[in-house]
Amino acid sequence: MRGLVSPAEMEAALGAVRGTPLSLGQILTAQGAISEAELLSALAQVYNVGIADLSGEPPDPSLAKYLPAHAAITTEAVIWKRAGSALVIATSRPDRVQTLRALLPDGQRIVTVLASRNQITEAQRGLYGAHLAREAEGRAPARHSCRSWRGGPLGLGILAATILALTAFLLAPVILAKVFFGLAIFVFIANCALKFAAFAQSVRGATQAPPQPAATAQFLRNPNVSIIVPLFREPEVAGALVDRLRQIDYPRERLDVILAVEEDDPLTLTALQAGTLPAWMRAVVVPRGSPQTKPRALNYALNYARGDIVGIYDAEDRPEPDQIHRVVQRFAEVPQDVACLQGRLDYYNARHNWLSRLFTVEYAAWFRVLLPGVQRMGLVVPLGGTTVFLRRSVLEAVGAWDAHNVTEDAELGLRLARAGYQTEIVETTTFEEANAATLPWIKQRSRWLKGYLMTYGAAMRRPGVLLNELGAWRFFWLQIQFGGAVLGFLTAPLLWSFTLKPFGVWHPLDSVLSPAAYGALAAVMLTGLFGSIAISLYACRAKHLRHLRPISPLVEPYYLFGTIAAWIGLFELMAKPFFWAKTTHGGFGANQAEPEDQPRCASSRRRT
Repeated sequence: MRGLVSPAEMEAALGAVRGTPLSLGQILTAQGAISEAELLSALAQVYNVGIADLSGEPPDPSLAKYLPAHAAITTEAVIWKRAGSALVIATSRPDRVQTLRALLPDGQRIVTVLASRNQITEAQRGLYGAHLAREAEGRAPARHSCRSWRGGPLGLGILAATILALTAFLLAPVILAKVFFGLAIFVFIANCALKFAAFAQSVRGATQAPPQPAATAQFLRNPNVSIIVPLFREPEVAGALVDRLRQIDYPRERLDVILAVEEDDPLTLTALQAGTLPAWMRAVVVPRGSPQTKPRALNYALNYARGDIVGIYDAEDRPEPDQIHRVVQRFAEVPQDVACLQGRLDYYNARHNWLSRLFTVEYAAWFRVLLPGVQRMGLVVPLGGTTVFLRRSVLEAVGAWDAHNVTEDAELGLRLARAGYQTEIVETTTFEEANAATLPWIKQRSRWLKGYLMTYGAAMRRPGVLLNELGAWRFFWLQIQFGGAVLGFLTAPLLWSFTLKPFGVWHPLDSVLSPAAYGALAAVMLTGLFGSIAISLYACRAKHLRHLRPISPLVEPYYLFGTIAAWIGLFELMAKPFFWAKTTHGGFGANQAEPEDQPRCASSRRRT
């Protein structure tokens, strides 16, 4: 290219071009050999075409009908205007003009001009954004989605149960109390059974040597990986996010990072534009729409993803530098029915205060013990909201994300299982910012628990179908994983009342339970308590987590806040089911130059 690149740079680009949808010029820009402006100038001379400024003269909307939205995205082009009888097409990929000709009416004359990729993407939003946004809102299959939630069976069931409970309280309060206490005890035992079974499987898995499968031919070469990062009101962490993503050690021409920014969030977009994004990273503006949720933004951004694997990060994430390599390697080893890999999540601001410490202990137990155990039990794996990697083909086949579900990650995990796919926990960690203030923690947890109820209610609309798709084993445990998880928080205050019994306080179950029965119940509850503490201690066995072991017993009183969040989530489910309680990042250490406790990776290399 006119001496812009050295022979070594050209040789490296030619070696990388196979198996990637990028052109040779785009590979050179991704590898940092040339700038996009230099590439456009060179292409203009090679193809003898001009360079357009779409920001000064936007495309004619009346001409969009000639080029479907998804074809425009694939060819990185828009129909700009008419020039006599010809259509002027602006593109950043002149090598795909022949593909464009095949999409247009026979005999239609076209004139080609060049434009930058960012201008093309912005022009596509103006032409097709409303249509793509509507698609994003209803992409998940209706039978799985909770978008028709209002008046749904679970909502009516909750209302009917509330009326029935109030009536029973007026007519037979003692009987009602016995029923509720019995339910609380049953749910407690069921939740403990699930936790202890998962704990046992996790310990068993840790003591066994992992199998050493051979890589399949599919991923012998590095596949293309798209990473979508939804951003909403994140100007404080936007710059730090870009710096962290630069740390990822993966071939730049095969890495496609999409920063999905909401249209009505100009501060975050400005913060991103203040710095220079590398060529393998781009901002995609998500048009206004309803509901304004993370899964809707993910569905919209998925249209622009070009990877065989699609991963999700959050705005405050700090992934391990070799994470993508580990994910790619594991996908090469597992069978094709393993459609999703879930990485572990941890916190880099664990020492910020007591809440961040306990939050870190909770996450350690969940991602290092319970989820691996659930996977080994063959149950549904509720995904986390970040460090999730999916086979692109499977993600699109199942309908991507449910834009109306406020816990879209767990819902997608269930839908993958219903479709016959497996999820596996992969040995790599992403560090996040722990929510370290009480009120924001409660708001965040209320959204999670509300989403669990939404997911459970939508799935149980047709229990027979769910049973057939999951099988009896997974169907049974699903009742505890989703329904029992929330019900355990809701009924926890009833169990707390038993702590008053040793002091001789009257209890509604006195007419049912003998002193021996009270003793047996105390033994069960203490077993659950000490078992949970044991899980937390085991989960904190990693070197960077050992300082948290002394406070592990405090996780149980920490869950008091979970009960408050569960009741808020229940009321929101009936009053405003699609309300998204936004978690604000950047206030508890998300902008630190270095993590407090993150293990260092000596072999990682900083790449630009």
